[in-house]
Amino acid sequence: MWIKLVFLGTSAAVPTRDRGLPCIALIRNGRIALFDVGEGAQYKMLIYGLSVLRVHAIYITHPHGDHVFGLPGLIHTMNMYGATHKLKIYAPKPVIKFLEETFEMSGHKPLFDVELYELSPGLTSKFQDLTIKAFTVDHIDNSYGFTIQQPMIPGKFNPEAALKLGVPKGPLWKRLQMGEDVTLPDGRIVRSKDVVGEPRPGVKIVYTGDTRPIDVVVKESRDADVLIHDSTFDSSLKELAYKQGHSTAYDAAVIAKDANVMLLILTHISARYKDCKILEDEARKVFSRSLVAEDGLTVYLR
Repeated sequence: MWIKLVFLGTSAAVPTRDRGLPCIALIRNGRIALFDVGEGAQYKMLIYGLSVLRVHAIYITHPHGDHVFGLPGLIHTMNMYGATHKLKIYAPKPVIKFLEETFEMSGHKPLFDVELYELSPGLTSKFQDLTIKAFTVDHIDNSYGFTIQQPMIPGKFNPEAALKLGVPKGPLWKRLQMGEDVTLPDGRIVRSKDVVGEPRPGVKIVYTGDTRPIDVVVKESRDADVLIHDSTFDSSLKELAYKQGHSTAYDAAVIAKDANVMLLILTHISARYKDCKILEDEARKVFSRSLVAEDGLTVYLR
Protein backbone atom coordinates (compact mmCIF):
# COMPACT_ATOMS: atom_id res chain seq x y z
CA MET A 1 0.00 0.00 0.00
CA TRP A 2 1.36 3.40 -0.97
CA ILE A 3 2.29 6.28 1.28
CA LYS A 4 1.69 9.53 -0.57
CA LEU A 5 3.22 12.93 0.22
CA VAL A 6 1.80 16.13 -1.25
CA PHE A 7 3.67 19.39 -0.65
CA LEU A 8 0.94 21.99 -0.19
CA GLY A 9 3.17 24.88 0.86
CA THR A 10 6.93 25.23 0.50
CA SER A 11 7.70 28.89 1.20
CA ALA A 12 9.32 30.43 4.27
CA ALA A 13 7.75 33.13 6.46
CA VAL A 14 5.62 34.73 3.73
CA PRO A 15 3.78 33.32 0.71
CA THR A 16 4.77 34.08 -2.86
CA ARG A 17 2.82 33.85 -6.11
CA ASP A 18 4.14 30.32 -6.60
CA ARG A 19 4.61 29.06 -3.04
CA GLY A 20 2.21 28.79 -0.12
CA LEU A 21 3.19 28.64 3.54
CA PRO A 22 4.45 25.39 5.07
CA CYS A 23 2.15 22.39 4.88
CA ILE A 24 2.73 18.78 3.86
CA ALA A 25 -0.01 16.19 3.49
CA LEU A 26 0.75 12.53 4.17
CA ILE A 27 -1.95 10.24 2.79
CA ARG A 28 -2.32 6.64 3.93
CA ASN A 29 -5.34 4.42 3.24
CA GLY A 30 -7.40 7.46 2.23
CA ARG A 31 -6.75 9.36 5.46
CA ILE A 32 -4.63 12.49 5.73
CA ALA A 33 -2.10 13.67 8.31
CA LEU A 34 -0.94 17.27 7.90
CA PHE A 35 2.49 18.44 8.95
CA ASP A 36 2.30 22.18 9.71
CA VAL A 37 -0.69 24.18 8.58
CA GLY A 38 0.33 27.56 7.24
CA GLU A 39 -2.13 30.21 6.15
CA GLY A 40 -3.95 29.10 2.98
CA ALA A 41 -3.35 25.39 3.53
CA GLN A 42 -7.02 24.48 3.07
CA TYR A 43 -7.11 26.45 -0.18
CA LYS A 44 -4.14 24.45 -1.45
CA MET A 45 -5.97 21.27 -0.47
CA LEU A 46 -8.82 22.33 -2.74
CA ILE A 47 -6.39 22.99 -5.60
CA TYR A 48 -4.75 19.57 -5.28
CA GLY A 49 -7.95 17.61 -4.72
CA LEU A 50 -7.63 16.77 -1.04
CA SER A 51 -10.72 16.86 1.15
CA VAL A 52 -10.49 18.51 4.57
CA LEU A 53 -12.87 15.82 5.81
CA ARG A 54 -10.13 13.25 5.31
CA VAL A 55 -7.79 14.99 7.77
CA HIS A 56 -7.49 12.81 10.88
CA ALA A 57 -4.23 14.05 12.41
CA ILE A 58 -2.19 17.26 12.44
CA TYR A 59 1.43 17.66 13.55
CA ILE A 60 2.84 21.16 14.18
CA THR A 61 6.60 21.64 14.38
CA HIS A 62 6.73 24.97 16.26
CA PRO A 63 4.65 28.05 17.17
CA HIS A 64 5.68 30.48 14.40
CA GLY A 65 2.73 31.97 12.53
CA ASP A 66 3.72 30.73 9.09
CA HIS A 67 3.31 27.18 10.41
CA VAL A 68 0.09 27.56 12.42
CA PHE A 69 -2.14 30.39 11.16
CA GLY A 70 -3.99 28.04 8.81
CA LEU A 71 -5.14 25.81 11.68
CA PRO A 72 -8.23 27.71 12.91
CA GLY A 73 -9.60 28.14 9.40
CA LEU A 74 -9.08 24.48 8.54
CA ILE A 75 -10.86 23.32 11.70
CA HIS A 76 -13.67 25.82 11.10
CA THR A 77 -14.22 24.45 7.58
CA MET A 78 -14.21 20.86 8.85
CA ASN A 79 -16.86 21.93 11.36
CA MET A 80 -18.96 23.66 8.69
CA TYR A 81 -18.80 20.54 6.51
CA GLY A 82 -20.10 18.40 9.38
CA ALA A 83 -16.99 16.43 10.32
CA THR A 84 -17.85 13.63 12.74
CA HIS A 85 -14.57 11.77 13.19
CA LYS A 86 -11.96 12.47 15.88
CA LEU A 87 -9.19 14.92 14.91
CA LYS A 88 -5.91 14.52 16.80
CA ILE A 89 -3.56 17.51 16.93
CA TYR A 90 0.01 17.15 18.19
CA ALA A 91 1.64 20.51 18.84
CA PRO A 92 3.89 22.47 21.19
CA LYS A 93 2.19 23.94 24.25
CA PRO A 94 1.97 27.53 22.88
CA VAL A 95 0.08 26.26 19.80
CA ILE A 96 -2.40 24.35 21.94
CA LYS A 97 -3.00 27.54 23.96
CA PHE A 98 -3.42 29.50 20.72
CA LEU A 99 -6.09 27.08 19.50
CA GLU A 100 -7.98 27.00 22.78
CA GLU A 101 -8.05 30.81 22.95
CA THR A 102 -9.10 31.04 19.29
CA PHE A 103 -12.04 28.70 19.89
CA GLU A 104 -13.03 30.78 22.92
CA MET A 105 -12.65 34.14 21.19
CA SER A 106 -14.51 33.16 18.02
CA GLY A 107 -17.34 31.39 19.80
CA HIS A 108 -16.95 28.52 17.33
CA LYS A 109 -15.72 25.59 19.35
CA PRO A 110 -15.79 22.56 17.01
CA LEU A 111 -18.86 20.34 17.26
CA PHE A 112 -16.72 17.31 16.46
CA ASP A 113 -14.08 15.76 18.73
CA VAL A 114 -10.71 17.58 18.62
CA GLU A 115 -8.04 16.08 20.87
CA LEU A 116 -4.97 18.22 21.65
CA TYR A 117 -1.68 16.57 22.60
CA GLU A 118 1.30 18.56 23.85
CA LEU A 119 4.55 17.56 22.17
CA SER A 120 7.61 16.51 24.14
CA PRO A 121 10.91 14.96 23.03
CA GLY A 122 10.41 11.31 22.14
CA LEU A 123 6.60 11.47 22.18
CA THR A 124 5.22 8.83 19.82
CA SER A 125 1.82 8.52 18.22
CA LYS A 126 0.15 6.30 15.66
CA PHE A 127 -1.33 7.28 12.32
CA GLN A 128 -2.72 4.24 10.54
CA ASP A 129 0.14 1.72 10.72
CA LEU A 130 2.79 4.44 10.98
CA THR A 131 4.62 5.42 14.15
CA ILE A 132 5.40 9.14 14.38
CA LYS A 133 8.01 10.31 16.87
CA ALA A 134 8.83 13.90 17.84
CA PHE A 135 12.42 15.04 18.38
CA THR A 136 13.83 18.42 19.40
CA VAL A 137 15.49 20.61 16.76
CA ASP A 138 17.41 23.89 16.95
CA HIS A 139 15.15 26.78 15.95
CA ILE A 140 13.25 28.42 18.80
CA ASP A 141 11.91 27.02 22.07
CA ASN A 142 9.30 24.31 21.49
CA SER A 143 10.58 23.32 18.04
CA TYR A 144 10.30 19.73 16.85
CA GLY A 145 10.95 17.48 13.90
CA PHE A 146 9.15 14.22 13.18
CA THR A 147 10.29 10.72 12.25
CA ILE A 148 7.61 8.72 10.43
CA GLN A 149 8.26 4.98 10.44
CA GLN A 150 6.37 2.12 8.86
CA PRO A 151 6.71 -1.25 10.68
CA MET A 152 8.92 -4.03 9.38
CA ILE A 153 7.53 -5.66 6.25
CA PRO A 154 7.40 -9.49 6.02
CA GLY A 155 10.06 -11.01 3.81
CA LYS A 156 9.41 -12.04 0.23
CA PHE A 157 7.49 -15.28 -0.18
CA ASN A 158 9.09 -17.96 -2.38
CA PRO A 159 6.26 -19.92 -4.09
CA GLU A 160 8.68 -22.33 -5.78
CA ALA A 161 10.15 -23.33 -2.43
CA ALA A 162 6.66 -23.81 -0.97
CA LEU A 163 5.58 -26.08 -3.84
CA LYS A 164 8.82 -28.05 -3.59
CA LEU A 165 8.08 -28.69 0.08
CA GLY A 166 4.60 -29.92 -0.83
CA VAL A 167 2.59 -26.92 0.35
CA PRO A 168 -0.42 -26.54 -1.99
CA LYS A 169 -1.33 -23.08 -3.20
CA GLY A 170 -4.04 -21.59 -1.02
CA PRO A 171 -4.61 -20.57 2.60
CA LEU A 172 -1.43 -22.25 3.85
CA TRP A 173 0.64 -19.91 1.71
CA LYS A 174 -0.94 -16.91 3.41
CA ARG A 175 -0.22 -18.31 6.85
CA LEU A 176 3.41 -18.92 5.91
CA GLN A 177 3.69 -15.37 4.53
CA MET A 178 2.44 -14.04 7.86
CA GLY A 179 5.21 -15.85 9.71
CA GLU A 180 3.24 -18.89 10.88
CA ASP A 181 4.57 -22.45 10.63
CA VAL A 182 2.07 -24.91 9.12
CA THR A 183 1.39 -28.64 9.41
CA LEU A 184 0.69 -30.55 6.21
CA PRO A 185 -1.86 -33.42 5.96
CA ASP A 186 0.99 -35.97 6.11
CA GLY A 187 2.15 -34.53 9.43
CA ARG A 188 5.21 -32.71 8.16
CA ILE A 189 5.83 -29.20 9.53
CA VAL A 190 6.89 -26.47 7.11
CA ARG A 191 8.46 -23.46 8.78
CA SER A 192 7.77 -19.96 7.57
CA LYS A 193 11.47 -19.15 7.46
CA ASP A 194 11.96 -21.98 4.93
CA VAL A 195 9.87 -20.18 2.32
CA VAL A 196 9.92 -16.51 3.39
CA GLY A 197 12.92 -14.19 3.25
CA GLU A 198 14.14 -11.90 6.00
CA PRO A 199 11.81 -9.07 7.09
CA ARG A 200 12.49 -5.73 5.38
CA PRO A 201 12.45 -2.24 6.87
CA GLY A 202 9.30 -0.25 6.15
CA VAL A 203 9.27 3.25 4.71
CA LYS A 204 10.96 5.94 6.82
CA ILE A 205 10.37 9.67 6.38
CA VAL A 206 11.91 12.51 8.40
CA TYR A 207 10.61 16.08 8.45
CA THR A 208 12.80 18.59 10.29
CA GLY A 209 10.56 21.64 10.33
CA ASP A 210 12.66 24.78 10.82
CA THR A 211 16.12 24.15 12.24
CA ARG A 212 19.78 25.00 12.18
CA PRO A 213 21.95 22.01 11.24
CA ILE A 214 21.99 19.67 14.22
CA ASP A 215 23.40 16.18 14.83
CA VAL A 216 20.10 14.76 16.05
CA VAL A 217 18.73 15.03 12.50
CA VAL A 218 21.53 12.78 11.25
CA LYS A 219 20.67 10.25 13.94
CA GLU A 220 16.93 10.35 13.26
CA SER A 221 17.41 10.25 9.48
CA ARG A 222 19.76 7.26 9.36
CA ASP A 223 18.87 5.21 6.24
CA ALA A 224 15.61 7.14 5.73
CA ASP A 225 13.82 6.89 2.40
CA VAL A 226 13.07 10.63 2.42
CA LEU A 227 14.53 13.51 4.42
CA ILE A 228 12.53 16.75 4.17
CA HIS A 229 14.88 19.45 5.43
CA ASP A 230 14.79 23.18 6.08
CA SER A 231 16.78 24.82 3.26
CA THR A 232 15.78 28.44 3.60
CA PHE A 233 18.95 29.99 2.12
CA ASP A 234 22.01 29.25 0.02
CA SER A 235 25.47 29.23 1.59
CA SER A 236 26.22 32.88 0.77
CA LEU A 237 23.61 33.69 3.43
CA LYS A 238 24.82 31.15 5.98
CA GLU A 239 25.23 33.68 8.79
CA LEU A 240 21.70 34.97 8.27
CA ALA A 241 20.39 31.41 8.19
CA TYR A 242 21.98 30.51 11.51
CA LYS A 243 20.93 33.81 13.11
CA GLN A 244 17.30 33.11 12.19
CA GLY A 245 17.46 29.44 13.17
CA HIS A 246 17.57 27.93 9.69
CA SER A 247 19.78 25.81 7.44
CA THR A 248 21.28 26.25 4.00
CA ALA A 249 20.85 23.83 1.12
CA TYR A 250 24.47 22.81 1.64
CA ASP A 251 23.80 22.01 5.31
CA ALA A 252 20.84 19.83 4.38
CA ALA A 253 22.89 17.96 1.77
CA VAL A 254 25.70 17.22 4.22
CA ILE A 255 23.20 15.80 6.70
CA ALA A 256 21.54 13.70 3.97
CA LYS A 257 24.90 12.29 2.93
CA ASP A 258 26.00 11.56 6.50
CA ALA A 259 22.66 9.88 7.27
CA ASN A 260 22.70 7.77 4.08
CA VAL A 261 19.18 8.77 3.03
CA MET A 262 17.68 7.84 -0.31
CA LEU A 263 16.19 11.22 -1.24
CA LEU A 264 16.62 14.75 0.11
CA ILE A 265 13.79 17.23 -0.43
CA LEU A 266 14.60 20.88 0.24
CA THR A 267 11.76 23.04 1.51
CA HIS A 268 10.95 26.23 3.47
CA ILE A 269 12.41 28.33 0.66
CA SER A 270 13.01 32.04 1.22
CA ALA A 271 10.78 34.31 -0.86
CA ARG A 272 13.90 36.02 -2.22
CA TYR A 273 14.51 33.07 -4.58
CA LYS A 274 12.59 33.39 -7.82
CA ASP A 275 14.72 30.61 -9.31
CA CYS A 276 15.71 27.83 -6.90
CA LYS A 277 18.39 26.35 -9.15
CA ILE A 278 21.08 27.85 -6.92
CA LEU A 279 19.74 25.84 -3.96
CA GLU A 280 19.35 22.60 -5.87
CA ASP A 281 22.79 22.90 -7.50
CA GLU A 282 24.40 23.64 -4.13
CA ALA A 283 22.83 20.56 -2.57
CA ARG A 284 23.58 18.26 -5.49
CA LYS A 285 27.29 19.04 -5.38
CA VAL A 286 27.30 17.24 -2.02
CA PHE A 287 24.35 14.86 -2.38
CA SER A 288 23.18 14.08 -5.90
CA ARG A 289 19.72 12.80 -4.92
CA SER A 290 18.45 16.25 -3.91
CA LEU A 291 15.55 18.30 -5.20
CA VAL A 292 13.76 21.50 -4.26
CA ALA A 293 10.09 21.02 -3.40
CA GLU A 294 7.55 23.01 -5.36
CA ASP A 295 3.94 23.41 -4.29
CA GLY A 296 2.08 20.39 -5.63
CA LEU A 297 5.09 18.09 -5.61
CA THR A 298 3.76 14.57 -5.04
CA VAL A 299 5.93 11.68 -3.88
CA TYR A 300 4.79 8.05 -3.68
CA LEU A 301 6.56 5.67 -1.31
CA ARG A 302 6.09 1.95 -1.01
